[in-house]
Amino acid sequence: MKGLVRTTAAATVSLAALLAAGAASASSFSIRSGQGAEGLGMAYAGAAAGGVGMSSMAWNPATITMFPGRTSQWNFTYLLPQGEYKPTTGTRVMTSPVTSVPNTVLGGSPLGTGPIGGDGAFIPASYSAWQLTDRFWIGLTTGAPFGMRSKADNTFHAAQTYGRSAKVRSINVSPTIGYQVNDWLSIGAALQVQYFKADLKQATGLRATAGNAILDGDTVDFGYRFGVNLTPWQGTNIGIAYRSSIRQTLEGTLAGTPGLPPVLPVKANLNLPDSVVFGVSQVINEQWQAHLGVEWTNWSRFRRIPIVSRISGQPLSSLNFVYDDSWYFAAGVEYKYNPDLTLRAGVGYELSAVNDTNRTIYISDNDRLWLSAGMSYKFSEKINLDLGYTYIHINKARVNYNPAHPQFSPAAPVIYSAEAKPQVHVLSAALTYRWDNPAETIPVQPVVRKY
Repeated sequence: MKGLVRTTAAATVSLAALLAAGAASASSFSIRSGQGAEGLGMAYAGAAAGGVGMSSMAWNPATITMFPGRTSQWNFTYLLPQGEYKPTTGTRVMTSPVTSVPNTVLGGSPLGTGPIGGDGAFIPASYSAWQLTDRFWIGLTTGAPFGMRSKADNTFHAAQTYGRSAKVRSINVSPTIGYQVNDWLSIGAALQVQYFKADLKQATGLRATAGNAILDGDTVDFGYRFGVNLTPWQGTNIGIAYRSSIRQTLEGTLAGTPGLPPVLPVKANLNLPDSVVFGVSQVINEQWQAHLGVEWTNWSRFRRIPIVSRISGQPLSSLNFVYDDSWYFAAGVEYKYNPDLTLRAGVGYELSAVNDTNRTIYISDNDRLWLSAGMSYKFSEKINLDLGYTYIHINKARVNYNPAHPQFSPAAPVIYSAEAKPQVHVLSAALTYRWDNPAETIPVQPVVRKY
């Protein structure tokens, strides 16, 4: 029974890698593409240096000092992942640790998942900055930094004992402060208040009529961000920032598992990764601006997660994930066509935390290429519209459930190998509004500002 608990819990906490359906927009279960339309149009190049507008606050809180007066931005992103796991070898059912037989329950014809992308998902984000003095700002960011929604179109498939459907939802609210030390240095910090919820269903047997084991839980926990922004000379911005790990103390229930109580209270401490981001934005001339960015995410801390009974306090199992750290590199350019219209494009490449040895049926994650384009239109001194689009090409993703897989369980002894060719389409729009009169803004000493 503990094996099934382990398998169920493993799938729940690793929901993390498939956003909205078949492919994550960033490594594991991070949602980079939900941050903002302006940044999406450049693959988020230069995010830490303020190059992506107000959504830069989500990476580097010091960039709040780049927005004078009182300004708010609302972002609405639609993300459509597409992926389908197709078996590459015959599915087998283990009869002992060293032998196996064909899965006659499935008629010797293993079933793939079918499309797991569904209809995609909408991801909101918002940013507000309020300049109190010539040097001090306060603000607020909201977003969904982690998330996924996965449901195989074929609810009866060969890997159903490893997962039928899953959801991960998060809401992050971050009060932010920024201080402009002088005309070349700004510093900033933010408190992260993060709600995290996970729901998982997986089959308790191999037949189409098998019931579901259902695991769900949620929690609210805290973290922080801090960063600096440098303007060493006119036209150049350099930013570096740190986002802390958040220890999500997930509490919930496991229901429907044969041989266990109808509802079993459980908990798991998820150490979500911390990250460091670096960015450079450079004005080339009155029309052109270039941006570069690098982001490192400490996914290697997401491993060996104990699943504990909330009744006895005893660990039921350990989730032995072996994730790698991920790296993301991006470059982008902006062209000011006229005083009101700005065009932009960017390219990014990410080295994923997920590989062929730890990928699950929910995770069609792998190294990926970002191709992005976007535009901004300034309707007036108070209203600005941003549009961004990104196509994400993901390398072939293979899942291999066998005795060497960290989530393989003798309680559900299915050997299963499959391959997906995932891709992601992301479209985002944002409206930025100046609440104050720009002509009455408190004087500052900016060198480069986005608006």
